[in-house]
Amino acid sequence: MQLQIADITLELLQEKAVWIASLHTLLLSDTHFGKAGHFRRAGIPVNESVHEKDYRILRGLLSRYQPKQVFFLGDLFHSEWNEQWEALQSFLRQFAATSFHLIKGNHDVLPESAYTSSELQVWEAPFRLKNLLLCHEPLAGVPSQLLQVCGHIHPGITLRGKGRQRLKMPCFLFRRNTIILPSFGAFTGLFNIQPEKEDRIFLVTPTKVIPMNLVDKVGLVASSG
Repeated sequence: MQLQIADITLELLQEKAVWIASLHTLLLSDTHFGKAGHFRRAGIPVNESVHEKDYRILRGLLSRYQPKQVFFLGDLFHSEWNEQWEALQSFLRQFAATSFHLIKGNHDVLPESAYTSSELQVWEAPFRLKNLLLCHEPLAGVPSQLLQVCGHIHPGITLRGKGRQRLKMPCFLFRRNTIILPSFGAFTGLFNIQPEKEDRIFLVTPTKVIPMNLVDKVGLVASSG
């Protein structure tokens, strides 16, 4: 699904990421790698296999598009250090032709030494890329000539059909001059958004990204929960 914003074409991917061919750049947010280890340290038995699908999908994206740069828009790793940080670094080292950037989110709280010795270029503040402003949380007061691209919200929509059918799906949310990406990580959950009149919503299905208005036409409508 392609979205034209000024002179930049964003390709919204079913893998819950954005590809910008003209900039050879891949954007994704809220991977939350290491979250299973965080739960185990708290005494909750969650197997590391919950992240295996995310790694497999990310590997496929890197192999298919061969980006020059990848921007993780925050919450790359879930809070405190555990051994899966080294596993993540080992994964990134396999793609020497790609530079990896992290724009810090609220869960990116590792010691500074972990970041300086990593495969990542780390940014504390929003990053300007052409007319895109890359950040983690949606910011107020972004100039109208910029498109803010962020994550953090984990946006989702609940669809309601006939016969009490309900289906909750991740989505891309385009609101004014902001596009909010769905969370890339499978072990993250969804926040049910309340659409505003001018919003553009793009649902993520297992096979493609679909504009919300096309879903409405087949008898499914957005629900508040």
